[in-house]
Amino acid sequence: MVTYEKRFNWEADDAAVVLMDEAFGRLIEEKEKGVAGYYNLPEDSKMIVTEVNAYAASNRVVQESDTIVVIGIGGSSLGAKAIDAMLRPKYPEAKRLIFLENPDPVEISQKFETIQKDKTLFIVISKSGTTIETMSIFKAVIAYFDLDLKGDDTERLIAITDEGSALCRFADQYKIKTYTIPHNVGGRFSVLSAVGMVPLSLAGYDTCSILEGGADMVQRFFDAKEEHLLLKAGFIATHWETYRMNVLFAYGTYLEDFTKWYVQLWGESLGKVDANGKRVGPTPLGQIGSVDQHSFLQMIIEGPRDKMVTFMKIDDFENRLMIPDITLEHIEKSNFVNGHTFNELLNAECDATCESVVQQGVPVDTITLDRLSEANIGELILYYELLTSLVGAMLNINTYDQPGVELGKRILAQKF
Repeated sequence: MVTYEKRFNWEADDAAVVLMDEAFGRLIEEKEKGVAGYYNLPEDSKMIVTEVNAYAASNRVVQESDTIVVIGIGGSSLGAKAIDAMLRPKYPEAKRLIFLENPDPVEISQKFETIQKDKTLFIVISKSGTTIETMSIFKAVIAYFDLDLKGDDTERLIAITDEGSALCRFADQYKIKTYTIPHNVGGRFSVLSAVGMVPLSLAGYDTCSILEGGADMVQRFFDAKEEHLLLKAGFIATHWETYRMNVLFAYGTYLEDFTKWYVQLWGESLGKVDANGKRVGPTPLGQIGSVDQHSFLQMIIEGPRDKMVTFMKIDDFENRLMIPDITLEHIEKSNFVNGHTFNELLNAECDATCESVVQQGVPVDTITLDRLSEANIGELILYYELLTSLVGAMLNINTYDQPGVELGKRILAQKF
């Protein structure tokens, strides 16, 4: 179960109510007309999971592999990486997932040294099929591991891309198993497509439960049972010029990759030039509690009043590690937490920090997961995707393109 609470005072005026109603209508239209396909992924991807599980059960290479290497960047890696990080403690027997994302030669070389070819499945993911970082690393993988594209090594390769893309044609030529991404699903909204479901299913995660959690959220939202989403989007869209930064303060180390996924989703979707030629969009920031209480919190408390903060916590980490009842000479001040669990300490820090921020008049809302279950993760993914689409609709922008990213790609091509 996931609960949501608004900790700031704001009542939508008539204009804001109209804005929210229109945005809700726009999302219904996007879903019905297929403008954005991510709304359907929680249901549609169940067939992919069934097929992947059957493939894994009949494929010798998959069965003998203990490592899955994902070659991709941005939307092709961040979502699966976030889910892997969140669920890994519950799945000690899951296959190891290694993500090759950044063309950093030191990191790539170090990761290559940890990979055994005969125990590894390689998945290359690129929606366009020509992502320069991904294709460059893919070439390095082929060369380093001496993959024979005309022999049996193609059995340890999988491609995930748009139908008809350059990568799709390459895979067809060499008879490499391929999964396609729906044409109306952008990379940053694709985690519940084959992009995330294939590597996570092959690793051994219960991806069906993730999809069920997402499907339930979609159903409730379009049944008008998640009004808090509209209210939050309405506040952000009407106040973003005052609160220019949207901070996700997540309490749990293994939520860090989720905050990175959120930053990409929010940044690429909402940082746009609107229909009137105005630059719009609140800046997303991801922070981890309690670590960033010792860095960024000072900026929230006493810095410019230009931030909205979402605190995210997990009620039950399902780990009872205790703080020992030990008194250390001269350090008796720390004894007040003796005998309590680290779970209790971290959540108390979250609550105390949240209260301190509220007292400063900073707009705050909270997201509380009863535990880090597959269904809760699926719901959380759809929560942020729907919130992003709502804010985009209210800002009167195209949430699903990224023209600002394309300029850098064109300039890069001129440098070689």
